[in-house]
Amino acid sequence: MALGKIKNALFGNDDDHDDGLNEDEFYAISEKAYKDDEDKNGSKMILIEPRAYSESQTIADHLKKRDSVVVNLKRVTSDQAKRIIDFLTGTLYAIGGDLQKLGNGIYLCTPKNVAVQGKMTEAEDAKNKAKIEDEIEF
Repeated sequence: MALGKIKNALFGNDDDHDDGLNEDEFYAISEKAYKDDEDKNGSKMILIEPRAYSESQTIADHLKKRDSVVVNLKRVTSDQAKRIIDFLTGTLYAIGGDLQKLGNGIYLCTPKNVAVQGKMTEAEDAKNKAKIEDEIEF
């Protein structure tokens, strides 16, 4: 009943406008409204580690619901990984999303409503750059 005390302190005692909700019911309704709003805004980050190409449709379904998805392709063969990336690239094109490589076999798929700043660099890029700099004499 702490909510009732705070409500009375801020807005006065309005017993004649009783909505019939106790504190637990109020919080349950508020939590449901928050979850419904969260689902509409696509503010979830989904982590998926597919084991077969057939799971790529599940990833696409999350993207269509405007959820961001991190896909770890280390448990599929390279042929399946290529097919999954091709499928997701088509899905992302259709919804105006973006695909970024985070690491070896790990990709971030984001729908149009999510902006990603920055870029991940791989250790191989740094090694290649150092090798090129060693070959060029200044």
